[in-house]
Amino acid sequence: MKGFAVFKDLSAAADYLGPGAIEINRYQTEILDMVRRRFPFGQRINQTPATGQPSRYFEQIAIATAGFSDPRSLTTTASQPTRQERVVSLKALTAQINYGLFDVEVNQQQGQFAYLEAKDLTDTVDGVLKLHDQNLWNGNDTDLLVQTTIQYYGCSGQIFAGASATSGNVGLVVPSSGSLVDGVKQQIASMASRQDYEVHPSALYTNPALLNLFDKEAKSFQLFYNEIEVTPGVIVSAIPTQMGLLPLIGDPSITTFGNQGGGTTLYTAFIVSEDLIEYHYLTDPLPRVFQLGLLGSLAAQYVIVKFGAPVVKGAVYGHTWISTTR
Repeated sequence: MKGFAVFKDLSAAADYLGPGAIEINRYQTEILDMVRRRFPFGQRINQTPATGQPSRYFEQIAIATAGFSDPRSLTTTASQPTRQERVVSLKALTAQINYGLFDVEVNQQQGQFAYLEAKDLTDTVDGVLKLHDQNLWNGNDTDLLVQTTIQYYGCSGQIFAGASATSGNVGLVVPSSGSLVDGVKQQIASMASRQDYEVHPSALYTNPALLNLFDKEAKSFQLFYNEIEVTPGVIVSAIPTQMGLLPLIGDPSITTFGNQGGGTTLYTAFIVSEDLIEYHYLTDPLPRVFQLGLLGSLAAQYVIVKFGAPVVKGAVYGHTWISTTR
């Protein structure tokens, strides 16, 4: 026995049915998009071509030494500059997006979001750049040569390792009741006082939550900061130090380092010489897009690739950190 046809009531597809009116769903053609794509640190450091895998460079540790001598009986001791080879292993970042033929053609025929295919591809590229920016600070590798993970060796880890490798550049822990501004000035004064290396710290990076504590301190003591433009249209506060104005740059990719118990949080800031921080890239500093052949389902496949790695040159002497628990 044949079944009877079943008809569906489609009136629910309309917002309203009435005399002289059928109201259906319509949308604005622009999609609200406030998603964060980049962080400031990744837009300010130097981009340089890698020399190979790993990328290599030399660092001079010392110059030849001299000495005083009796002018009537000259004596000399031979010496030479000290240089060390440095390396940084390149890493790979990837992303992929597939466009189903049917869905793309439906979207094109509707014509409401004509730009969507290009936007989704651009967003996928931005996803690679966002991961890149986040891991510039937070990558969990622990060695520039012998890779322990597939992530970057984060700049924060390199700065911590450099500070712990020498007694001449240790970080500073500011007491919970201490002055953050004084702590920054103290660290800059220590860097300016070095007789072995000439460094020029150019910025302090930290999470905006810690910068808010700087602002509270400035308000309490009626301190007035200078202002500096760090990227086009972005102006930040700057502290006068023994080496000039030091901009305080908020970077959300630097996370607060967790609850310390008792309702307190550990915050960390990094004072860096940006001219000594480089990103060694392969072929192109920007992500590259490759279109692969159609899949069996006729879906178009795009793969985004970026090769490179950050290196903090002069990690032992050119950068430092401060932390506080509040």
